[in-house]
Amino acid sequence: MLLAAASAGFIAGAGLIIAIGAQNAFVLRQGLQRRYVGRVVLTCMLGDIVLIACGVAGIGALVRQWPSLLEALRYGGAAFLAAYGLMAARRAWQGGGALAPTVTGDADGRRVLLACLAFTFLNPHVYLDTMVLLGSLSSRYAGSARVAFAAGACLASVVWFSSLGYGARLLLPVFRDPRAWRALDAVMAVFMLGLCLLLLLQPLPRGAA
Repeated sequence: MLLAAASAGFIAGAGLIIAIGAQNAFVLRQGLQRRYVGRVVLTCMLGDIVLIACGVAGIGALVRQWPSLLEALRYGGAAFLAAYGLMAARRAWQGGGALAPTVTGDADGRRVLLACLAFTFLNPHVYLDTMVLLGSLSSRYAGSARVAFAAGACLASVVWFSSLGYGARLLLPVFRDPRAWRALDAVMAVFMLGLCLLLLLQPLPRGAA
């Protein structure tokens, strides 16, 4: 029973986490650059674990009662995605990608961490997915089975972000060509700006806002 609950949690968590998103694109780029990978991966994992735990604990029900907060996150996230998308577009146009790790200071590390936190928490859908949806799915279980479901969902996050951040090095031969970086940044720019428009034009699911 516990294994079945954990497996269900892993599958549900993986299905939500692996879906292409701005956060995943950011983690991939950091992995390719080999810059603060551990910090980025750990932040993403801990963010998901906290949100999943809150959802399983029943806090997700409160999210439905705060439509104004989700709306604020919606517009804040859209603004952040627009800014990041324009930065990626500029790198694609001017050629600002770099493959080799560079000597960077604490200030740069803080900027990376803040960007990672923004990608993680400024998307209202992350709360709907982790706290509301996974929280609702976990309500099918009780006691230790519910804990196992949450552990499975958290494990999916750990496996995915570790694989994405550290597995990106497998693509390094491709990205030794500066043109590959410009192509990646162009795709990221289109992707981020597209997500920005979706946040602005697509209403949140009913019951959430």
